[in-house]
Amino acid sequence: MKHDKNISRRGFLKFMGAGAALSVVGCNGRGSADSVASDAVDPGDMTYRMTPSTGDRVSILGYGCMRLPTVKDADGQDVIDQEEVNRSVDEALKGGVNYFDTSPAYCKGFSERAMGIALSRHPRQSYFIATKLSNFNPSTWPREKSIEMYRNSLRELRTDYIDYMLLHAVGQGGMENLHGRYLDNGMLDFLMAEREAGRIRNLGFSYHGDVEVFDYLLANHDRYRWDFVQIQLNYIDWNHAKEVNERNTNAEYLYGELRKRGIPAVIMEPLLGGRLASVNNNLTARMKQRRPADSVASWAFRYAGSFEGVLTVLSGMTYREHLRDNLRTYSPLQPLTDDELAFLDMAARIILSYPTVGCTDCKYCMPCPYGIDIPSIFRHYNRCVNEGEVPSRSVDPDYERARKAFLVGYDRSVPRLRQAERCIGCGECVPHCPQGIKIPDQLARIDAIVEKLKRGLPV
Repeated sequence: MKHDKNISRRGFLKFMGAGAALSVVGCNGRGSADSVASDAVDPGDMTYRMTPSTGDRVSILGYGCMRLPTVKDADGQDVIDQEEVNRSVDEALKGGVNYFDTSPAYCKGFSERAMGIALSRHPRQSYFIATKLSNFNPSTWPREKSIEMYRNSLRELRTDYIDYMLLHAVGQGGMENLHGRYLDNGMLDFLMAEREAGRIRNLGFSYHGDVEVFDYLLANHDRYRWDFVQIQLNYIDWNHAKEVNERNTNAEYLYGELRKRGIPAVIMEPLLGGRLASVNNNLTARMKQRRPADSVASWAFRYAGSFEGVLTVLSGMTYREHLRDNLRTYSPLQPLTDDELAFLDMAARIILSYPTVGCTDCKYCMPCPYGIDIPSIFRHYNRCVNEGEVPSRSVDPDYERARKAFLVGYDRSVPRLRQAERCIGCGECVPHCPQGIKIPDQLARIDAIVEKLKRGLPV
C-alpha cells in the first residue's frame, strides 16, 4: 500500500488508525541544536497502547537503552553514569513511560546491569522490561551457552521474569544464522516453554537484513504465536529502505505483514540513527515554519507513532533533554495530518539526495581493532553535509569558512588517533553493520575529503 499525496484526511486517519487505535488516557553530543527547553509534562497525558496477548497498557514512548550516558572513570575510560541513568529512569516513569528496551549486547555488555539497578528501585509492576537473546557469536550458539545468557539477563535485570523477550536481529546471516542461533539448538522451543511457564510474558523478535527470515518466522506464526515483532520504521524506510541500504526491506512491507496477522509492532530507529533529528537547513526551516514549537525529531516520532498496531516507539534517550522533548511529543500524541504526511514524503526524497552515510550509531561495528571511532566520524560528516559545511568548490566565497568548520569540528569530534586515515581496510567491521554499510569504503571517502580540505582543494 503506497502513501498517496492526495489521500483524504478521513482515508489517512483510517489507514493510520488515529481513531480506535490511539488510546489517550489519563495518565551525539549532549543535546542538539534543536533541543527544546523543558516544559512541565503531565504524566496523565501520555498515550498508551494495549498488548493483545497480555492486556499490558504500554506507553507509546519506549525507552531504548542502547546508548546510556557515560562518565570517565579513574583510568579515563568511559563507563555508564549510573546516577544519571537513575535520574532519567525516574523522570521517564514520572512522565508515564513504562517500556524499557535493553540487551546483553548494549553498552559493551553493561546496559542490562545499569537498567536493573535503576528500575529495581521502583515497584516491579510499574514498568515492563524488554530484553533480547543476543547470541550473535557462534561460541554462544550451543544450547547451554544461550540458556546461560538468558539466565544472566534475569540476574542483571534483578527480576524473575521478562515482560518482552526478543530473538535479537534475526535476518543477519540469513536462514543459516537463524538455524544456528535459535532453531537447531532448540532455543526457540526453550523460550516458548519459558513463556508457557510465565518467566517470559511476551515473545517476539527484532528484524534486520534477509527478508526470507522475516517471512519464514511469520509464515510459522500459528506455531510460534508471536506476541510482538520489532521492525525499523521511519518516513525514509517506509518506501526508500533500499536506497539507504540494498539489504534493507521497506517498512511498508514489514508493517503490512504484521497487520495481516494482527501482530503488534515495536518500532526501532524512528530517527534513523539520529539522521531525522538533524536534517538539512532548508528542511529544518520548513518544519519550524509549520510547527514552530516542535523539534525536528518530533516529526519522525509522530510519524512512527501514528500507525495502527504500533505498540511502542523506541527512542535512545541518552540525555534527559531528549526524554523531555519526546514526552512532549507523546503526551498526548497528535497523529499526522494528510498534509503533514505528504510533506514528510517530500522530505524523505530531499534527505536522500544528500550524500550522507546511513549510519544509525548502533556501535555494532565497535570496537575497531585499530582504534578508529567509526560512528563519531560518520556522525560528524553527516552533520556537516546537512549544515552545508562540506565545501565543493574552492572558488565559492564561503569555501574558507566551511573548510575551517569541517576540519576544526572533525578534530574536536574525533581524536586524531581515531580518525578515518588510520583505517587499513581490514573489513572486520562490515559483517557487524545491520545497515550493510561498506564501512572501509566510506571511511576512505571521508578521509579523501579531509585531505583535500587540508590542502585547500575542492571536494
